Amino acid sequence: MHPLDDPNTYTSLDPSGVLDRIRDLTPQCRQAWAQAAGLGVPADYRKANQVVILGMGGSAIGGDLVRDAVGYECPVPIRVLRDYTLPADVGIGTLIIGSSYSGETEETLAAFEEAAKRGCYLVVVAGGGRLQSEAQSRGLPSLTIQYKGEPRAVLGYGFFLLLGLLHRLGLVTDKSKEIEEMARVLGALDSRLEPGVPLDSNPAKELAMRLKDRLAVIYGGGILEGVARRWKGQINENAKSWAFFESFPELNHNAVVGYDLPRDLASRILVILLRSDRLHPRVKKRYQITQEILQQKGITFQVVNSEGDSILSQMMSSVLIGDYTSYYLALLNHVDPSPVEVISFLKERLKSID
Repeated sequence: MHPLDDPNTYTSLDPSGVLDRIRDLTPQCRQAWAQAAGLGVPADYRKANQVVILGMGGSAIGGDLVRDAVGYECPVPIRVLRDYTLPADVGIGTLIIGSSYSGETEETLAAFEEAAKRGCYLVVVAGGGRLQSEAQSRGLPSLTIQYKGEPRAVLGYGFFLLLGLLHRLGLVTDKSKEIEEMARVLGALDSRLEPGVPLDSNPAKELAMRLKDRLAVIYGGGILEGVARRWKGQINENAKSWAFFESFPELNHNAVVGYDLPRDLASRILVILLRSDRLHPRVKKRYQITQEILQQKGITFQVVNSEGDSILSQMMSSVLIGDYTSYYLALLNHVDPSPVEVISFLKERLKSID
């Protein structure tokens, strides 16, 4: 029996239950959407001239996804800021959303404090910590993530709390019907990707096998740009493996030129092209031509197609495939997908050199 088909693999390498948290993606999305619907927000917040989401790592990716999902319809710009400092144009009239699952992310806290000094509209999305305390002490609108897991394991909340907030502010349309379609798509997909489906019939297990001992490079464009970043992060954190992401059409203006050297690296790379039928027609052609170039250069690649009809279905089906793939890759690498000891070390060292 292959290790990925052996129940003992899961009990020995995943003692904290990362698998359960992957399976919770759909319930998280539904709960977050319903939770945001009950949030009270001051009327002035509807006058915001831009939305800036502060966050890092797993707490920032929801911002990327909401930007990709509704940026086309939102009447004001949506930006994601991963830094300590704010751009000069952020000030009165800017809606700042501080997103930190721990509530202790130092970059987010620093930028949030600066936003408060500049008179921005402020909202908090957190699971506790100093950021949530700031919301309570200032009387700010706050959405609490009540879920136990790693920051990357609460993506359903991180994305759909933001989406629901934007709907409450009148910036985007009601997504209830799309969410129900998405839930059906994810339910059907989960049944094809879960551990009980054997390797020879399970696309996520098969892709993990192809990624074993390879450098993962994830390509995505349009509504899948943020999803490509999610894949990269999941492979890094779950599988403890190298991974990078690039976005269409930008990668066609530089990355494709770098396929030649170093020559011995080509055989160790797997390029994954995340594809949606909602991409711009010219971007679809770029996917096709890029595959031709990869083939000419002898670089292995695989196309992963989104599922469902709506934007949310196509984005989140691609997320779910990536989450399962990174999980199975962790098991193939004989590592526990949960802990991120290097990040913990880095944070402790930062404290020691304040």
